[in-house]
Amino acid sequence: MSHNDVWNYSSQTVEEMVANAGSDVMVIGDSRLQIDPANGMYERMTQIVRDSGAGLVYSDSAGHPRIEYQLGSIRDNFDLGAVLAISVPAAREAVKESGNYQWGGLYDLRLRLSEKRPIIRIPEPLFASSIEEERPSAETQFDYVDPRNRDYQIEMERIATRHLQRIGAVLPPGFRKAERSADSFVVEASIVIPVRNRERTILEAVWSALSQKPGFDFNVIVVDNRSTDQTTEILRKIEDPRLIHIVPERTDLGIGGCWNLAVQSPACGRYVVQLDSDDLYSSDTCLGRIVEELRRGPYAMVVGSYSMVNFDMQPLPPGLIDHREWTDDNGPNNALRINGLGAPRAFDTAILRRIGFPNVSYGEDYAVGLRISRQYAIGRIYESVYLCRRWEGNSDSALPLETANRYDFYKDWLRTNEIRARQRR
Repeated sequence: MSHNDVWNYSSQTVEEMVANAGSDVMVIGDSRLQIDPANGMYERMTQIVRDSGAGLVYSDSAGHPRIEYQLGSIRDNFDLGAVLAISVPAAREAVKESGNYQWGGLYDLRLRLSEKRPIIRIPEPLFASSIEEERPSAETQFDYVDPRNRDYQIEMERIATRHLQRIGAVLPPGFRKAERSADSFVVEASIVIPVRNRERTILEAVWSALSQKPGFDFNVIVVDNRSTDQTTEILRKIEDPRLIHIVPERTDLGIGGCWNLAVQSPACGRYVVQLDSDDLYSSDTCLGRIVEELRRGPYAMVVGSYSMVNFDMQPLPPGLIDHREWTDDNGPNNALRINGLGAPRAFDTAILRRIGFPNVSYGEDYAVGLRISRQYAIGRIYESVYLCRRWEGNSDSALPLETANRYDFYKDWLRTNEIRARQRR
């Protein structure tokens, strides 16, 4: 989400609201929205704050269920809804040590409250709200890497990192380089393409992979997850010995499970590089550039940059997605705030075989990235090596609310477990 889609109050505004509260609970609403409270909304939210000892309470709204708050719900765009009830004594204690933030006053307060008291969702539709303009999730999901939002992102990163410091989950700079495996590999690199029912795009994706000229032996492993359209037939007609076409025996594999099949395959190379079944590399030098970066570290993982295009390869805003929010010193901490690490992703195969992907079809790459970033150095490529197609066939295009909630809850769960692991270091 962009910072226009979430509540943005300066630290000074938050401090003034807390100081001027006339009760032990204050209820605030998003001033950009028209809010229609249900009967008893104020009383219900106030009651829950007092009964539970919560620091902050939020609720569902009409036609819009939300997800439970957890330890890993530290992203600044967590959907709290348009009405919040806040414990005034807890807030007054929290703002004593808050920083001076232009946009993140409420975000900082929420994190500080969560350190001392529960953040509680009321699973009841306590209000209805409307907004003049609401963009679909397929558009808003890339706002956090829009260069125009850079100053905002830096401030949010600072707030999140200080929170991680206070709860003992921050990682200091300095991460292990990838040790070179003594294992033998049939090729130096493999491009992995998990696919299911992509008859419109799979041929272009595979030829983009096979057209690479890296100066070393490589292959392309396509894990065809029991496609029911013409995908399988298209793949079978490609006559190139470098193409490894795997059709899983199992019927329960997500994208992560398909990746595990490819990575554990005897055909897998020393390095493994991602290509989604509807995307393309930006030139025939990309594989070589990515492997060069993996070797240079040597890194356990390298994340590239990509250009947004439509189905016909015409540029889309915001254009280049280079994930500048990643830094060597603080990237592993900021990774817990943002929703992804970027693409294309590439890995040292020996390390990836030890870690493995969760067998899901959303967030599997984020799970692996978080785990690797806890321990190993991650390399970055800031020029575009990848064309990311946005079209109606994308798996994350215009997600229904129920699906978006499930995905968001899962990523928060991943963050929760990663924070616990980092606290135990």
